[in-house]
Amino acid sequence: MGRKYFGTDGVRGRVGDSTITPEFVMRLGYAAGVTLVGREQLPPGERPAILIGKDTRISGYMLEAALEAGFAAAGVDVMLAGPVPTPAVAYLTRALRLQAGVVISASHNPYDDNGIKFFSANGTKLPDALEEEIELRVDQPMVCAEASRLGKARRIVDAAGRYVEFCKSSFPNEFDLRGYRIVLDCAHGAAYHIGPSVFHELGAEVIPLGVEPNGLNINDQVGATHPQTLRSAVLANKADFGIALDGDGDRVVMVDGDGELYDGDKLLYVIAASRQAEGRREGVVGTLMSNLGLERAIGRLGLAFARAKVGDRYVLETMHERGWKLGGENSGHIICLDRHTTGDGIVSALQVIAALIKGRCTLATACADLVFYPQKLINVPLAAGFDWRSDKRIEQARSDAELELGEQGRVLLRPSGTEPLLRVMVEGKDGAQVERLAGHIADCIRHASA
Repeated sequence: MGRKYFGTDGVRGRVGDSTITPEFVMRLGYAAGVTLVGREQLPPGERPAILIGKDTRISGYMLEAALEAGFAAAGVDVMLAGPVPTPAVAYLTRALRLQAGVVISASHNPYDDNGIKFFSANGTKLPDALEEEIELRVDQPMVCAEASRLGKARRIVDAAGRYVEFCKSSFPNEFDLRGYRIVLDCAHGAAYHIGPSVFHELGAEVIPLGVEPNGLNINDQVGATHPQTLRSAVLANKADFGIALDGDGDRVVMVDGDGELYDGDKLLYVIAASRQAEGRREGVVGTLMSNLGLERAIGRLGLAFARAKVGDRYVLETMHERGWKLGGENSGHIICLDRHTTGDGIVSALQVIAALIKGRCTLATACADLVFYPQKLINVPLAAGFDWRSDKRIEQARSDAELELGEQGRVLLRPSGTEPLLRVMVEGKDGAQVERLAGHIADCIRHASA
């Protein structure tokens, strides 16, 4: 059975649309409360409790109140963390021994989008089957618990401080950041009051960007999706490197002192190469979007490489299946399971910096053996109800492209999890060929969908 409301990363959409409304979110909170808490047998006298965190979008106030009402109606206590990164919710849920955690965020999207995503008691994303179970309850009538069993709410006043200490603990004790000048872009998002503290307390001189949220400016020309802002600040301040997080703090990109950008694939390679140099032989998980150059560079290290579906939850599932500790996406979601249960922008950046210190190298020298293949991504709008998978013209265009590329490239057609788009990705050694083939496939899709 497919999912009706949940996409690649929780429920997400435009504020005021069918799912991102107070009424729907209250029912979602109720359904999640009944479903998640009903799966766990608590000791006598112990009440079920769920943590709620959010990013800095103005709609977060409204949705937080709606979720709180839904959980309370299901007889679940609520602990409010306020604005904290998504990985902070995963950590605090586990540290406080709660039944689940909820994040109100649309990650890297503009302020007028928002979303809801859930974490289990173990600090991991929910599997598809459990999301489907929640969906079944969303459309059923709410049955409010009797007054004596209604949930209560309280605020965790030290949530940010707890998470700062957790991030610092992921960095090797024998290292510090004294002598480093770092530009840190927090995207006016959930890490605005946390990221600078982590790097400053580890000894760095921090030049903060994107730390003045007003509810409307999250991800607006700042953060991991707009690295040009970071690059300009690094060059202007003659910094050693720059770090950019996204709106909910679970992804990271970096820029070196020369202004060169390092995406998730490159940062994943830096961590993997450092661990391989220490004698760790575990494989690495990427996604269908990971550059072919990364796969081949990992192979040259003597390490196995596996591709998961796009989405950090699927990367994590593959890591668990294979018993590996490292995985990530080119978008900047990096998961170090020996440091955290989920992708964490701050923790991942610290792992990259630790690798550079251990190897006594720069980002450029650490990536010297990593040669990326040219890659072209085109987002093609789809008409409502169009079945692109069964269209023979599209299949022929893809088949012809794959035949022309041979073993030196690949083609990927992937529907967006949040928008009516088909993502066309072509990769190969010849940049002009890649551009031509991607454009041809995209044109075929446009004509077929018209």
